[in-house]
Amino acid sequence: MTAARKRAPYLSVVIPVFNEEENIENLVDRLSTVLRGLGKPFEIIFVDDGSSDASLELLKKAREKMREITVIAFNRNYGQHAAVFAGFEHSSGKIVITLDADLQNPPEEIPKLVSKMEEGYDAVATVRENRQDSLFRRVVSRLINRITARITGVDLKDYGCMLRAYSRSVVESMCASRELSTFIPALATTYAARTAEIEVRHESRHGGTSKYSLTRLIALEFDLLTSFSLWPLRMLMVLGTGICAAGMGFGLFLLIMRLIKGSEWAVGGTFTLFAILFFFVGAQFLAFGLLGEYVGRIYGEVRHRPRFVIKEVYGHRGRAQ
Repeated sequence: MTAARKRAPYLSVVIPVFNEEENIENLVDRLSTVLRGLGKPFEIIFVDDGSSDASLELLKKAREKMREITVIAFNRNYGQHAAVFAGFEHSSGKIVITLDADLQNPPEEIPKLVSKMEEGYDAVATVRENRQDSLFRRVVSRLINRITARITGVDLKDYGCMLRAYSRSVVESMCASRELSTFIPALATTYAARTAEIEVRHESRHGGTSKYSLTRLIALEFDLLTSFSLWPLRMLMVLGTGICAAGMGFGLFLLIMRLIKGSEWAVGGTFTLFAILFFFVGAQFLAFGLLGEYVGRIYGEVRHRPRFVIKEVYGHRGRAQ
């Protein structure tokens, strides 16, 4: 066994950060206590996702106090999932845990995930107990979870919880997947042979505001649909077939009624015809829009642009071989 492998951490904790200056010091203190209490070598990888506040400076100061901390700084904001991928690519632990920086998922719950992973699971998801979010966010989250479970075929209750654990093999498989838009919890289920889900505590946000607005939640769900399923295209085919059949049936009905009632009867349905025409045109534009989304994603993939650009890395020692 090489010296490099002996120094390899057992546990890697990957934390995306975007404008979380109010939480960083408390997060680092609590993480340090929890991880040192496990008695195993660890590393903490913070990925600053183009923060505009003092988050990066606070992370750099924390790194000076803890040699286990690595700080990756993006040149601009790329989004949470891109930040997590950057952390994955710089991690070397046998077990990799993802965690939000807002402290709504307490770091003290990490030992539960490590213990479950040591039972032989490839991925451990979590369910937030007594969620400290608004009713609206809970309802939207429940809907997204049901759709996600349907698409992935893995019936997990809480795909939105960032506190998760992955084996090294699953992380490396995800890093090898080069698509630009993806949903990490769903992607992990495609590579994990054994997946478990456990309950964890959920706390109110200690500082700052949530970075997931309704618009970003909708965009995330759209990424999920178009990255992991052909369901929208298939539904378009079904919808198009139904509209076509309805149009032909209605045309036949108009012809029969014209023969029975005469031409005067048909003139009275002019505005009805316009309404039906607008419906068909609207359905066509819906179809074109969804097809365009898939074509646009294909165009983005074939350009092979990187997911993110790293401005600087502070403290990274390189992945052990």
